[in-house]
Amino acid sequence: AGFQLGLLATAKLSNRFELRFNPQLLFTERNLFYKLKHVDPFEETDSVTKRVESVITTFPLQIKFFSDRIGNFRVYMLGGVKADIDLASNARAKRAEELVKIQKYDYGFEAGIGFNFYFPTFILSPEIKISNGLKNIHSRDEDLKYSNVLDRITSRMIVFCIHLEG
Repeated sequence: AGFQLGLLATAKLSNRFELRFNPQLLFTERNLFYKLKHVDPFEETDSVTKRVESVITTFPLQIKFFSDRIGNFRVYMLGGVKADIDLASNARAKRAEELVKIQKYDYGFEAGIGFNFYFPTFILSPEIKISNGLKNIHSRDEDLKYSNVLDRITSRMIVFCIHLEG
C-alpha cells in the first residue's frame, strides 16, 4: 500500500501519441512474509512478517497512445521506462537487525491503461498500470537473520492513479 504525489509534463507527438514525463514522490510499505522452519520458542509462531518502509522518487518516461474521442470520453494506453531512487534506504541502517536492507537505485518498465473524462474546466484521468523493476534491490547482509535467506528482491507494483489536468 502507498500514496503518491506527482507532476505531469506532456509533449504532443501526433494526434494519437504523446510523450509523458511524470516525476512522483511515492510513500510505500513492502511486507515480506517468512514461513519459519523452526519455531522460535519465545514467539510461539511459525510465521513472521517484516515491514520495509520506503520513500521513493520515481522518474517515468512514457509514450501514451489515444483512441478517438467519443463525446467527453477517451481511452488511452501507455508504456515506458522508469528510474527510482529510494530516499529512505540509508535511514534503515540504524535498525538493520530488524529489517532487510534495500538498495537505493532501481529501474524498470511500466504499462497501463487509462480513461480521459472531459469536464468544462478540467480533465479527470484515472489509470491503472503495472510497474516492474528489473534490478535486484536486495542488499544482502549475511549477519542479518531475515536478509541472508533471500536471493533476490525486485519491485512489482500495481498502481492506480488519478490525474487532474486543468
